[in-house]
Amino acid sequence: MAVKPSKADKKIAYDARLCQLLDEYTQILIAAADNVGSNQLQNIRKGLRGDSIVLMGKNTMMKRSVRMHAEKTGNQAFLNLIPLLQGNVGLIFTKGDLKEVSEEVAKYKVGAPARVGLVAPIDVVVPPGNTGLDPSQTSFFQVLNIPTKINKGTVEIITPVELIRKGDKVGSSEAALLAKLGIRPFSYGLIVLSVYDNGSVFSPEVLDLTEDDLIEKFATGVSMVTALSLAISYPTLAAAPHMFINAYKNVLSVAVATEYSFPQADKVKEYLADPSKFAVASAPVAADAGAAPAAAAAVEEKKPEPEEESDDDMGFSLFD
Repeated sequence: MAVKPSKADKKIAYDARLCQLLDEYTQILIAAADNVGSNQLQNIRKGLRGDSIVLMGKNTMMKRSVRMHAEKTGNQAFLNLIPLLQGNVGLIFTKGDLKEVSEEVAKYKVGAPARVGLVAPIDVVVPPGNTGLDPSQTSFFQVLNIPTKINKGTVEIITPVELIRKGDKVGSSEAALLAKLGIRPFSYGLIVLSVYDNGSVFSPEVLDLTEDDLIEKFATGVSMVTALSLAISYPTLAAAPHMFINAYKNVLSVAVATEYSFPQADKVKEYLADPSKFAVASAPVAADAGAAPAAAAAVEEKKPEPEEESDDDMGFSLFD
């Protein structure tokens, strides 16, 4: 008969398992596991099998193992995990793409009824329509101030009603009504709260950023650096082109106002001296292809006709 392991043996085995995973994996998703059942958790483990491992445990045990492993290995980055181990959370160790793993975890959500005393994670709205309940059940609707009418021997809700708001606790009347209507308004699963990657900790929203988002944020940062540099006249790589342009404009204005000139100012002075060149430079181009033949026809009409040959042959007679 196999000897049942003691609590001390289980703690030693758990500590060894957690330390092994910390050494093998550099990416960890910290996920909340509130209202997640054992069967649901087993399905999540099966879905992530291959490149990810889900490890649950008591926060005190996990914190102790992480702290001792950090001291043993000298890798202080592990200590960044300790503040994240709050509440009912689990660790998902992975070698795959963090975004794909996070999306895979989100797939395993199970619908759940509204139980009494539970804090609603979302707003619950009862839709209008026939409930299928007999008129004796109207007391539930009256308590909750839900407008109804009797239609063909059943209770019918007239308008949509916001029964529970997000963050409110579910009351006994709301829970009973939703159970009678067969509505399971909530869904639960592992929810990724934080991401640990090689010692860095960040929000899971970062995983949703695309390359275009990063470029846009970088461009915004560069524009702010440029504006600050120009305001305090401090040269930076971002502000240098604008500083050169502004300096050129200042020197050009001096050259235009005086007789001093330089090659880059000669063209501007030439235009200022002869304003008609502005009109030539800004002459509009024909918008449609039909303008070209019309212009050609106009030129053809203006082309002078050849003069008839003179009979005097430039003053010499044929008989001279």
